[in-house]
Amino acid sequence: MKWLLNFLPRPFLIQLSLIFRPIIKAFYKGNRFTDPIDGSSYRTFLPYGYDKLRPNALCPGTLSLERHRYLWLYLQRQTDFLEDQLNVLHVAPEQVFYTKFKQFKHWQYTTTDLHSPLADVKADICALPFQDNNFDLILCNHVLEHIPDDATAMKELYRVLKKGGTLIAQVPLNETAKVTFEDDSITDPIERNKMFGQYDHVRVYGMDYYTRLAQAGFKAEGIDFLETLSLEERDCYALPKEEKIPVAIK
Repeated sequence: MKWLLNFLPRPFLIQLSLIFRPIIKAFYKGNRFTDPIDGSSYRTFLPYGYDKLRPNALCPGTLSLERHRYLWLYLQRQTDFLEDQLNVLHVAPEQVFYTKFKQFKHWQYTTTDLHSPLADVKADICALPFQDNNFDLILCNHVLEHIPDDATAMKELYRVLKKGGTLIAQVPLNETAKVTFEDDSITDPIERNKMFGQYDHVRVYGMDYYTRLAQAGFKAEGIDFLETLSLEERDCYALPKEEKIPVAIK
């Protein structure tokens, strides 16, 4: 069952989770792992990945992955974003966050994507239909590695963000590489999966990711939030082994 869940289309997984969530939570109930986003605990998480399966990656009840749980803890412990009155844009909203953020009465919360059924506004990230200087916070996680013209996408995100506003844009980032690897000639899904780690990715970012954000106008840095967490917490929440939170300020 675990390997099958990994290869099912994500929209189907979302619907499956919503319909059978109480049953799934009861079946996997335990005290080995906890999803900090909703506080639910499980005897196991599920493996997930395209090129290589990662053990204990996918929470069976919420469908959160390591990066979602990591980001939530960062937002909760290191920022006031979850409590502040904010105008928030969420690009390609993840189900686990969408469910939570839609309940926030203190946020003016807008979702956008070209295809997602969770999107309030169907739009191309390279041509966003929003006014300049509009949002206090933009969440755009694991999106830019899918976008051929990521420079234009970054400029659009910069344009619609208020001065002093924050963009959080997690991406798969190879911290051992100085330069981003991309090759427009690679179009075959199987070859992309091999070279970029997923069939619909068009690059693997290196440490020049922050330079790219800076070229769009942002002041960007990687926050090493993991170092603030104990080994017990990292294990309990099944967090990434090594990852920084990319934070970009206008």
